[in-house]
Amino acid sequence: MTEARPDQHRATITDPQVMRALAHPARLAIMEHLTSTGGTVTATECAEVAGLSPSATSYHLRALAGFGLVEEAPSRGDARERLWRSTVRSWGVDAGQAAEPETRAAERALLETWLARDLERTRDWLRRAPGEPADWYEQTRLYDSLLLLTVEELAGLNAAVDRLVEPYRKRNRAAPPTGARTVAVQYKALPID
Repeated sequence: MTEARPDQHRATITDPQVMRALAHPARLAIMEHLTSTGGTVTATECAEVAGLSPSATSYHLRALAGFGLVEEAPSRGDARERLWRSTVRSWGVDAGQAAEPETRAAERALLETWLARDLERTRDWLRRAPGEPADWYEQTRLYDSLLLLTVEELAGLNAAVDRLVEPYRKRNRAAPPTGARTVAVQYKALPID
């Protein structure tokens, strides 16, 4: 794994073409892997993450590179090996409130793909849960709570959650404790009334 490069940042994606490019499950998986680890990968290594063949994964890596989200990384010594890394530390999407219909549709397509992936992870957990160790089973949470907040309170809550999660992010834990597992934590805070 490589260390974060100083030029890496959180990208806010506003371009509908980039949103549409990311609205593919394999590309989301690739970006999640690269941004969560900060590492460099070959198409073959990424194929396991994306659930595709190395050649199909290579196609998706090149497409992501075309939008500036990934780039070729320096070789590990074998010149035949083509390595890839993310150009951003993390990313989010924001069409903007006054977005054109095309941009709004692209944002919706990307978010729906992300939500479908999130739902499949939850379903996968439900299938595996009976075979999980008891301590992991007992500490798993599917949590829903209705809060009554002002916009300022919501901003404070969002900031507090960000601060709470940051030290545990996969890419920040160079030497995780024995027994650590990758845990998906989704946080949604949206008005429903």
